[in-house]
Amino acid sequence: MGFVKGLKCRECKREFPKDPIHVCEFCFGPLEVNYDYEGIGKVLSRKSIENGPPSMWRYKELLPIDEDPIVGLNVGWTPLIKVKNLAKALGVNNLYVKNDAVNHPTLSFKDRVVCVAVSKAKEFGYDTVGCASTGNLANSVAAHAAEAGLKSYILIPADLERGKILGTLIYGTNLVGVHGNYDDVNRLCSEIGAKYHWAFVNINIRPYYGDGSKSFGYEIAEQLGWRTPDNVVVPVAGSSLITKIYKAFNEFKDLGLIDKVTSKIFAAQATGCSPVTTAIKNGTDIIKPVKPNTIAKSIAIGNPADGYYGVKTVAESGGWGEDVTDEEIIDGMTLLARTEGIFAETAGGVTVAVTKKLIEQGRIKPDELTVISITGNGLKTREAVENSIGEAGIIDPTLQAFDDHLASKKL
Repeated sequence: MGFVKGLKCRECKREFPKDPIHVCEFCFGPLEVNYDYEGIGKVLSRKSIENGPPSMWRYKELLPIDEDPIVGLNVGWTPLIKVKNLAKALGVNNLYVKNDAVNHPTLSFKDRVVCVAVSKAKEFGYDTVGCASTGNLANSVAAHAAEAGLKSYILIPADLERGKILGTLIYGTNLVGVHGNYDDVNRLCSEIGAKYHWAFVNINIRPYYGDGSKSFGYEIAEQLGWRTPDNVVVPVAGSSLITKIYKAFNEFKDLGLIDKVTSKIFAAQATGCSPVTTAIKNGTDIIKPVKPNTIAKSIAIGNPADGYYGVKTVAESGGWGEDVTDEEIIDGMTLLARTEGIFAETAGGVTVAVTKKLIEQGRIKPDELTVISITGNGLKTREAVENSIGEAGIIDPTLQAFDDHLASKKL
């Protein structure tokens, strides 16, 4: 059995049973998982974690399932890479990339949250799972539903990148494109979820789903030798990941697994959809919804469900929020690829470009240990850069043709 006591309202602190619900019926605040930390502390140690599987399930006691996971046994434990070439290009000395672009099986951090959500949906007895998605979540829900033998219904904005559409349909899901942006899709999914007995992973299963993101933070702390970095730059969509990374660090501290948490958490958004970073820069925790207009579609959520808590996380940690243009996003993607051989999707271009801007502003110091969060693979968003990287040179199959080509390059 696991260590989940139930759910608790983030606002009024009322407690609820372990049910597929996500909103407090008294104050309408969001619900979060309530853990038995005293019980966890009796069984969890650095040694027990290090002896666990090379996946996110090495932290099973801190994840919200009561039984063994039924899917995603190989999710997580992605590389934390010291990126010396990128660091030199940006003028810093101690830079790392946490690379979920190689996460199993669908190449994004969403595999972390979905394997938890699908396992929990199975515990609750659902036979169908679904989601509203800007792409990465669609891929992951379709894949994990197939692995679990569950039916799936996935709704996306109709103008989503073709790579993400193909990367969802391949798993045999029921995929529906909706005319509108993510917020329109999400509202429709809420209505569908109220009518049909389906587990929408980012709606009625959201409290459990969200806690899968904590594993991203646990891994950073463990891979750094049981300490937290000075800075973490996180792409922000709904604001769940940014809050869960900080929560993970503090859980480790409270359990005695690390000594302290000194990390500043930085929110990174695209200028064309920046409700959270705009609120941070305006010194308010009131999120003003926006209509997304950016190539970074995977984080284009104009009315973020956890936006208030994202702002709060940044403020508590002493971090900041920044946004970057589409041109800067492309520059960030190509810079990471050409310095470190890592092809990240547009959200990765956002975090790299925002990191560059934060360094230039002096908010990130040259000798501080900084982690850039890369949350998805560039093969999913090829359209973003295909007109910016040139074309292959075409020659006849002769040495003279190659010599001529080489000479032209030197002109």
